[in-house]
Amino acid sequence: QVQLVESGGGLVQAGGSLRLSCAASGRTFSSYAYAIGWFRQAPGKEREFVAAITWSLGSTYYADSVKGRFTISRDNAKNMVHLQMNSLKPEDTSVYYCATHGGRGDVVTDRRYNSWGQGTQVTVSS
Repeated sequence: QVQLVESGGGLVQAGGSLRLSCAASGRTFSSYAYAIGWFRQAPGKEREFVAAITWSLGSTYYADSVKGRFTISRDNAKNMVHLQMNSLKPEDTSVYYCATHGGRGDVVTDRRYNSWGQGTQVTVSS
């Protein structure tokens, strides 16, 4: 069974940076994942798409709200995906989740993803 573990969350001031990481145990991303995505969910709000990367080609996708500030990347050797978050804003405060996409459908819809991590808290103070 695949387990995803996020790390790198924390408290940062507005304008600061954090780097989130997603690691998979049990299987390599290349063996089963079409894409890996990052989503976030703030209290009282629906889960929203943040970014995604296809494993084979490395194609990237971003929500408009983070475009130009966040960068998603993959590390094939370490079987990890990273989300570099710069110029953070208080509205970026959320629990961030990584997930693996099964290979069908668009990469921005959360129901297309079949494995999820437990999440890591990101808090941006003003």
